[in-house]
Amino acid sequence: MADLTLALRGTPAAAGWDALRDEPGPDTVRCLGLYSKLTAGVTVVTALDGTGRPTGMTVSALTSLSARPPLVLACLRSGSRTLSALREQGSFAVSLLTAHQKSMAERFADSSVPPARRFTGSHVRQVLGLPVLVDALAWSVCLVEDVQPYGDHHAVVGRVMAVEVNGGRPLVWHDRGFHTLNGPRPTSAED
Repeated sequence: MADLTLALRGTPAAAGWDALRDEPGPDTVRCLGLYSKLTAGVTVVTALDGTGRPTGMTVSALTSLSARPPLVLACLRSGSRTLSALREQGSFAVSLLTAHQKSMAERFADSSVPPARRFTGSHVRQVLGLPVLVDALAWSVCLVEDVQPYGDHHAVVGRVMAVEVNGGRPLVWHDRGFHTLNGPRPTSAED
């Protein structure tokens, strides 16, 4: 396939050269444009720092990784206080936000807001020692299974130890803004 790509470009094939890996690729602005078109649920990841104080940040890159064992994958910005805390403590919580929690998402996303103030006005409870947002669409408490750096973020794999699912509609992130879903509310197998 690489030879066909090179032939189509009129570039001679060099031994060991891989068009997909060796080309400089698109610039950051174009990549961010692509990423902005991804639609994702909005999540707050929380942890306790080395002094036992809560810290947290808004994350749009969270996904299920495995049902057995129950694993989630979250991508956190390198250098963030929350990443440092979960690495140090070995655990974290994720709270999936509802459509009415936009201001909470903004507060946890604002790096100028101190960690303690991010929790102000939020209904928080401790589950297995970690802060979870009570009014969330769903939450889980996780043990850190693995943390790996990739570019300007770290991929964090968490083993789900506790979970609660509530009702409501999700807050979603798309095209660099918060949105809500329209249309009839989906039904679950339990309805």
